[in-house]
Amino acid sequence: MRLVLEVHDVTTFYGDSQILFGLSLQVQEGQVVTLLGRNGMGKTTTVNSIMGIVPPREGEIRYGSRLISGLPPYRISNLGIGLVPEGRQIFPNLTVRENLLATAGNMSAKKDPWDLERVLAFLPSLKARLRNLGNHLSGGEQQMLAIGRALMTNPTLLILDEATEGLAPLVRAEIWSRLKLLKTEGQSILLIDKNLLALMRLADRHYIIEKGNIVWSGSSRELEAEPALKARYLGV
Repeated sequence: MRLVLEVHDVTTFYGDSQILFGLSLQVQEGQVVTLLGRNGMGKTTTVNSIMGIVPPREGEIRYGSRLISGLPPYRISNLGIGLVPEGRQIFPNLTVRENLLATAGNMSAKKDPWDLERVLAFLPSLKARLRNLGNHLSGGEQQMLAIGRALMTNPTLLILDEATEGLAPLVRAEIWSRLKLLKTEGQSILLIDKNLLALMRLADRHYIIEKGNIVWSGSSRELEAEPALKARYLGV
């Protein structure tokens, strides 16, 4: 199985404050991998380090065989990493159609690329809202749009930070079903969310982060077998 992403011994700071302390994780081709942990433990900083938003001071991040730590965010995105950021961050003054087309591209040279027609078939709730501005959408619709926007870049690796946070149960269920379908199509995914049950049903491997360190990694079966671990690192 080909290695899509390797984060090795990464140390990241915000100013003088160190957030990540030698963090390492991997995503293999076709895998769904989660990054779990309480709020403030470094999950979003890990994503920001991967995407070049907050470059690491030490360590290496490789996308396939290519070293990407130190590259600007647009270069990393163009290489084939699609991001659904925490808070969605859609363009509020663009229509749904414009939001989707603004990021369109096939940098990974996929034979069956995501285009507007395919994204609307995959996320049908957006079809009736094509002319609506981004800030006129519900939270669930905005999250669907953020996912569609990322897919329009035709990523080899899709990263979702807080995939279902603050959404209604029906919307959450729809997102989990869409992610399951992406997995069956071989999409590699790095996923952050707090819905542990849904994550354990979907993911191949989990990493738990505590105060900027990976303190455990393993399969869903291994995580299920360690309730004390869940209580210690994932409980409220």
